[in-house]
Amino acid sequence: MIEQNDVAKTGGKRIGLLGGSFNPAHGGHRRISLFLLRALGLDEVWWMVSPGNPLKPRAGMAPLGVRVRSAMAQARRAPIRVTAIERELGTRYTVDTLRAIERRFPKHRFVWLMGSDNLAQFHRWRDWRGIARTMPIAVVARPGYDGAAIASPAMAWLRRFSMPLSSFVNGGEWSAPALVTLRFDPDERSATAIRRADPDWASRFAGPPPRDQLTHRLIPSGGETTAP
Repeated sequence: MIEQNDVAKTGGKRIGLLGGSFNPAHGGHRRISLFLLRALGLDEVWWMVSPGNPLKPRAGMAPLGVRVRSAMAQARRAPIRVTAIERELGTRYTVDTLRAIERRFPKHRFVWLMGSDNLAQFHRWRDWRGIARTMPIAVVARPGYDGAAIASPAMAWLRRFSMPLSSFVNGGEWSAPALVTLRFDPDERSATAIRRADPDWASRFAGPPPRDQLTHRLIPSGGETTAP
């Protein structure tokens, strides 16, 4: 169970939520997070390290604690918190995770952050319209995926809720559904390329269980599988 006084410690902020396997986390994650923090007027970005994603192969997936450690290394000295909160909440699907986070942290205002590669397959996620109705969504273009994202079934529905960045940042209270799209200089780094070039990367992040930067609990290597 997450302590309620965690809300008081961090209350009243604009938070961007970036989910992923972070297998491993790399400089591209940090760069895009800092860009979004500035562009959207956020106070913090929370990296939600997924215990597991059934849309991605399990082979080659490092233990949760290792991936969290790699994320913490990349997030150092930045307004980024690394958390494995999905494991503690016991939620299986992203829509349930986001609703649970809003209930746990009612003083915050959240925006879901994703790349256009995820938007291209967003219609495959459980209750993706429910996600859009839970909190605003900010989508960042990724090279090679923009066409598929624009043509996706999810975009056909979300397009009616699209709004300019300036209106989103200066509009006061955030409401959902709302979609903001941003352009970003391409970052060629990818976790797949890092794993291919350095198959033993995980060994550098081995060690005792890390402590969750949001809930302050130790994060074991195991965990429930979490679906989009």
